[in-house]
Amino acid sequence: MDDHQPHDPHELLRWELAQRQESGFTLGDLAEAGRQAADGDDDAVARGLLDELGATTRDESWAYDEPEDLSGILATLPDAPVTSIGEAELRDRTLGGWLGRCAGCNLGKPVENGDHWTAAHLRRYLTLADAYPLRDFVPVLDPMPEGFELREWWPITTRGRITESARDDDIDYTILGLHILEQYGSDFTTADVAAEWLDRLPYTQTFTAERVTYRNLAIGHAVAEAGQIDNPYREWIGAQIRADIFGYVNPGDPRAAAEMAYRDAVLSHSANGVYGEMWAAALVASAFTGTARQAVEMSLTCVPPGSRLAEAVRFVLDRHAGGATWEEARADIEDRYGHYSWVHTVNNAALVVAGLLWGDGDFTASIGLTVQGGWDTDSNGATVGSVAGIICGAARLPSHWTSPLNDTARSAIRGFDRSRISDLAERTVLLAMKK
Repeated sequence: MDDHQPHDPHELLRWELAQRQESGFTLGDLAEAGRQAADGDDDAVARGLLDELGATTRDESWAYDEPEDLSGILATLPDAPVTSIGEAELRDRTLGGWLGRCAGCNLGKPVENGDHWTAAHLRRYLTLADAYPLRDFVPVLDPMPEGFELREWWPITTRGRITESARDDDIDYTILGLHILEQYGSDFTTADVAAEWLDRLPYTQTFTAERVTYRNLAIGHAVAEAGQIDNPYREWIGAQIRADIFGYVNPGDPRAAAEMAYRDAVLSHSANGVYGEMWAAALVASAFTGTARQAVEMSLTCVPPGSRLAEAVRFVLDRHAGGATWEEARADIEDRYGHYSWVHTVNNAALVVAGLLWGDGDFTASIGLTVQGGWDTDSNGATVGSVAGIICGAARLPSHWTSPLNDTARSAIRGFDRSRISDLAERTVLLAMKK
């Protein structure tokens, strides 16, 4: 995700065109003019067309209902029941969530490049390595066959080489969310989140919507505007990866988790970008008290039913209920949602749901299917690892996933590098018990 630069008008124009087209705006001649300018070298022309896109309007025939403000979102939602669990179970499942998130993130990290590591390309590589279906950390072939390239951090995130949970934004934001809740309590504000980003999170470890927002905050834009200015990534996966901590501290209460997630998400995202974080937080909260399918179904009570995200989740639920294989469902997801960026919220949420449903409570199968599905492999592996880890509980997680982590998480968050995963989990439990 680090190739997207918030100061490049050509880059911003290219993705703003896609964002507007995907979300029902009428572009007319601007579409072709924008494509030409995005590929050109005239910054002023690109900037001018980017500004013109901001004045376009949504087609009246747009088929979706995607409210932006919290009251509008909540008005579309049914009631979400609250279920309680005991303290011992809470501790086991919370630690399972943290360990599972770290394991799933590290599993996907060496193949996190959706343009290169498509599902088909992953299958070819893993088959050559005698590792398909994926049931352990990604192996390294030596010599590496032509046409395959692992990410630069493969020496610390592949099978036999892991000694701790590698630094990754998917883990950084979970840790930062824990810090925010400890500092400000459950009534934290979006402004509190912004302040902690600037104080604790390095700019160079932010990407897409988060990097745009961080830059806008740093140059003086108000919190309410920072995620809205020059941000074509506002429906990408960056908010969704920040969700899990809000589920951890609201076990069995998906609505409370989703409302916390909303306050975090709106700093940098809108519409399905915000729904993605609300949905993932609700999914995690629901995992404390249900099966994988029950958690997915309950998560839908926290997503506007007329949104593209809700439609995608229902689509995968229906394919599973209809008896499709995971391979068939993966192909259907590609056909239906493959036009999105490989780091968009909607398509990746569909892969997360598929991994959970076909994994059916088996931790190894759940994260293995998810990562071999491609797209944003570390983010999706982390989310599914979190949910499946909660469902299994720490005591039942296979040791080949957890032992290599050595109870240690690297982090770019100031003051949290080489945190003990067990300590992060215990601090999370203390917050959950305060509610």
